[in-house]
Amino acid sequence: MLYLPYTPAKQPWNKGKLIGQRPPLKLKEIWEIRIRLQIQENTRELALFNLAIDSKLRSCDLLNLKVRDISTNGTVSKRAQVIQQKTHQPVQFEITEQTRESLKEWISKANISFGAHLFPSRITSSAHLSTRQYSRIVKSWVEMIGLDAELYGTHSMRRTKATLIYRRTKNLRAVQILLGHKKIESTVRYLGVEVDDALEMAEQTEV
Repeated sequence: MLYLPYTPAKQPWNKGKLIGQRPPLKLKEIWEIRIRLQIQENTRELALFNLAIDSKLRSCDLLNLKVRDISTNGTVSKRAQVIQQKTHQPVQFEITEQTRESLKEWISKANISFGAHLFPSRITSSAHLSTRQYSRIVKSWVEMIGLDAELYGTHSMRRTKATLIYRRTKNLRAVQILLGHKKIESTVRYLGVEVDDALEMAEQTEV
């Protein structure tokens, strides 16, 4: 009889990990993190946090931004446009006043040149923060205000403002454009709006 060597079963990549949509931050939570970073005088992370919320960009696109992408003639622009790495399609985003101020302070403090990346890495020789480093920073933000870091991730940052805009306007097409999605179905799945709307209607219905 031929005996084959024992091969242990391959462990699933998602064993012990939470899988699914990362929840967006609520308005109250945004301000809690923002105030904590201001108190800490953490100029870099305040600029990163504000821009992540405003831009609604994927991690790879956010971290690849250079000063010239968000600035004109030494002034941080009110709007910016980038080509998405995933879709190769352009997407525009607004830069609010408080984000412009935090970016201006960070660029000046760090003495970042016009053609350099906005958020250079401090740990490696990479030209900018890695997605892994950014993920750790996001988790530190949510832990700072008492949230479960296992539930949140970098996509929470991308979803936050898009979700707030949808809840205020119910305009899926506008959110689709802001997120740079090709199909409206992608936006529906990304925001989970069908579930949210169903729950909202149920809460408003008395039996």
